[in-house]
Amino acid sequence: MALIISALLHFGSVVLLAVGALLPIVDPLGGAPIYLAMTAALTHDQRSRMAKDVAINSFLLLIASALIGAYVLDFFGLSIPAVQVAGGIVVCSIGWSLLNSPSTTPTVKRNDSNATQPPQCGPDELSQRAFYPMTMPLTVGPGSISVALTLGANPAPGLRALLATALAQAIGILIVAVGVYLCYRYADRILHRLGPTGTSVVVRLSAFILLCIGVQIGWNGIHGLITGSFRAALAPS
Repeated sequence: MALIISALLHFGSVVLLAVGALLPIVDPLGGAPIYLAMTAALTHDQRSRMAKDVAINSFLLLIASALIGAYVLDFFGLSIPAVQVAGGIVVCSIGWSLLNSPSTTPTVKRNDSNATQPPQCGPDELSQRAFYPMTMPLTVGPGSISVALTLGANPAPGLRALLATALAQAIGILIVAVGVYLCYRYADRILHRLGPTGTSVVVRLSAFILLCIGVQIGWNGIHGLITGSFRAALAPS
């Protein structure tokens, strides 16, 4: 009985660790204004469908990073700092473009027969946009991938423990993906409470924070590359 309770406690701790480590970095609530700003030309149904696709893509990307990400990087000879530098540049580019976009409040397109219908996007185009840039790097960026890689970097010994840990991590990542879906799915309602002025302020602030996150991620990668170079140079031959 004590062993079962201990195993359940360990399982729960792994789930909470995954949620606690990934949720603040993914930050779906903070990404909701940017999501709404970048999907303002879509209809309500299209935006809801894209929110579902982004949540699914986020789950698959995070679970793949946690389970096999380290092996993929080793196969291509890549390091996490290199991924951080490249991803930081992409995040900075998107944050800068949003920060300098025309000062307009995101408008929500609703299904109104009397309203002018926006240009329709095909399913393939919506799927492509759902992955890039909505899923990667806006929702699941280099920081999230680095954390997921760290979660799966030290596999538990034994097949049973390994499977239990992988299942717990999958549940934690699923909780994060559900949070992404809810925040993006109801982004218009969340920002409607703020009003036009409040929404514009939140969008600009979120874009600036996104730019700062990109700079921080890039700097972390540069620092890691420099530190690794010094360690390699000082290591005894």
